[in-house]
Amino acid sequence: MEKKTPMLEAIETLEKTYNSKDSELYRFILGAIEQPLIEKVLEKTGGNQVQAARILGINRNTLRSKIKRLGIKIKKNFTLNFSKVSA
Repeated sequence: MEKKTPMLEAIETLEKTYNSKDSELYRFILGAIEQPLIEKVLEKTGGNQVQAARILGINRNTLRSKIKRLGIKIKKNFTLNFSKVSA
């Protein structure tokens, strides 16, 4: 008997719990993971959309449209270093 991968097990679980007569499992799964994935990558990049798009392997304009469509709020993380500023 072949061992199931975690991804295959997750898909089988989703198929069992997904209540639709139409076969829209792809959209269901994409909807469940797309927003949290984009939010996490934006968090890790400090809100830098260009870096996030590179990590995700998508065009930055595609990322921007997904951010808008999904209603994702971008939290820009930056710090100002005043120690090098002379008075």
